[in-house]
Amino acid sequence: MNVSRIIGELKYKAIRSSGAGGQHVNKVSSKVELSFDINTSKGLTDDEKELLNQKLSSRLTRSGILRIQCGDTRSQHRNKELVIQRLLDILKANLHIPKKRVATKPSKSAINKRLESKQKLSLKKANRKKPLL
Repeated sequence: MNVSRIIGELKYKAIRSSGAGGQHVNKVSSKVELSFDINTSKGLTDDEKELLNQKLSSRLTRSGILRIQCGDTRSQHRNKELVIQRLLDILKANLHIPKKRVATKPSKSAINKRLESKQKLSLKKANRKKPLL
């Protein structure tokens, strides 16, 4: 993943934001919408594109474009920074391939400890009962 190349391919659109700002919010477009076309990106390899299309299928448009919005702050520039960071976080998280889990067995001592603790607990509870006559 070539971050600088990806950032160069992003398309931004400023839209009116809701939330804090009073009457000023009706005049300015501080919310930023970012569009990133995964399929035509030159900053991703073919394998990475395939993996992202698979993992982000619910977040992509039909044409394969990922759209993210940010209207957290009153500043358009700050919202732009935040939305870029969100995109990079999403890409990194979805390109991460977890290690395969290696199946292991518990050691004999661990098994014995567990069985002994179960036996102790069983005896403790059995001693609480009234003796049978």
